[in-house]
Amino acid sequence: MNGERDLRVSDAEREHVTGLLERAVGQGLINLDEFTERTDRALAARTRGELNAVLTDLPGLVHHGPRGTVPARSERLELRNTMSSAKREGRWKVPHEIAVYNRVGSTELDFTEADIRHSEVRIELHVLAGSVELLLPASAGMSTSGVTVAAGTLDDETEFDGPSGTPRFVLYGTVRAGSVRIRTPRYMQVGPITVRWPWRLEWKG
Repeated sequence: MNGERDLRVSDAEREHVTGLLERAVGQGLINLDEFTERTDRALAARTRGELNAVLTDLPGLVHHGPRGTVPARSERLELRNTMSSAKREGRWKVPHEIAVYNRVGSTELDFTEADIRHSEVRIELHVLAGSVELLLPASAGMSTSGVTVAAGTLDDETEFDGPSGTPRFVLYGTVRAGSVRIRTPRYMQVGPITVRWPWRLEWKG
């Protein structure tokens, strides 16, 4: 065996390298076609040598294997979708940190009925030619200053007055040739029926 190059790699390491390739796109080191080709090779890699081969010509991005402490699963949620969709709505437990890896897909996160026990929720965005929609509680606060957008859009349709509010959502990361839409629900009362937009009916007898 040829030392570390022949060591087998895990799914977590393949996903880590995919994240490095997304960073390379954000830095302008590779284009979208190169990203697609290298990502396919990374996901098919069996050894560390094969995995590092997609990074060797990218300065500062060589993968050295797992290091440090990985946050507990309950503290961080990672949503990864490639040409597919991911959705969270209703009563779901929101961790302190959410990472969205969206490649030509759609991600919808509805926080209006979620179980949020943190005063701050951090959302890390890695969006490449995909769409992300966030529905936030009306009482929330939000900061998007850490988001870099290139050839894409970030639409804030909320009426928040700055980052104050509880919980506070902090968005950061990159959006390349994709879109992020942030909204709060609107309500209308029709007799005993409460109509919510996005669409939902609530009957109060």
